Amino acid sequence: MEIRIPSLKPKSNDSTIRNLIILGGGPAGLSAAIYSSRAMIEPLLIESGVMGGQVAITDILENYPGFPEGVGGSKIAELMQAQARKFGTDILMDEISSIEKKDGVFVLKGYDAEYKSRSLIIATGASYKRLGAKGEESLIGRGISFCATCDGAFFKDAKIAVIGGGDSAVKEAIFLTRFAKEVYIIHRRDELRAEKIIQQQAFANPKIKFKWSSVVEEFIGDESGLKKLRLKDLKENRVYEEDFEGAFVFIGHKPNTDLFKGLVEMDENGFIITDEDMRTSTEGIFAAGDVRKKRLRQVITAASDGAIAAFMAEEYLSKLD
Repeated sequence: MEIRIPSLKPKSNDSTIRNLIILGGGPAGLSAAIYSSRAMIEPLLIESGVMGGQVAITDILENYPGFPEGVGGSKIAELMQAQARKFGTDILMDEISSIEKKDGVFVLKGYDAEYKSRSLIIATGASYKRLGAKGEESLIGRGISFCATCDGAFFKDAKIAVIGGGDSAVKEAIFLTRFAKEVYIIHRRDELRAEKIIQQQAFANPKIKFKWSSVVEEFIGDESGLKKLRLKDLKENRVYEEDFEGAFVFIGHKPNTDLFKGLVEMDENGFIITDEDMRTSTEGIFAAGDVRKKRLRQVITAASDGAIAAFMAEEYLSKLD
């Protein structure tokens, strides 16, 4: 399913003061856009990457309500975007480089434009964490990937590794069996953390094998790409090398919050701290979705956050009038 690219271009001298700017076009941002546009707030949504966020590159969502047979992530992203547009949300592509508050108005600087708003919803999501092992950075895109949906087809009949033991790692490992000859899940613990039904699917798949209590110490390759992994068996305290043609890393997320340091309160990992109404430490700024400190990060919880943030932004704006 093709994700529509917004065609609206930034205006370098746009002096309009918006009621609400939403940063991020994933489920949280799009949900906030739907709810706020229906409330006649006339929001502007700014996205710097892929509309739909990580859900747009997710093969199948099996736990999203209303789709008993599952639904493609790109389909959900497309429908959410269409719904936001239908109710009047302006959507454009730009990368914001700075935000400051002047005389009660938030001023955002983009690539070649400046935006002003009375309130903000931060919904910039999170990115996959790097493992940090030797050789990783030089081999990203040449055997190391963070997106099975994007790159899985390049590893037809290959032996590949999936590093991690949570929902994302196990679901992506299952997806990769469509292409790979063998998929090894490498996990530092002796049991998976993924949802039980996903674990059962992995254990029942003959192409999936497991390396328990193991970590990757080094990715080894050359100009042609990844060749081997240097692994450490934590129980046996044994280090060895094994041939792999591809490696997919799914060990958690890093919030996309560098832009907001000093603007709102964050925890030690960079996730934005909010109350249950999505309010941050700065009046007029709300946060929604994977970018905020929370226990469960799913499409449905992101969409819920977005709806709440939009409602609270409307309430905040009504008090300014």
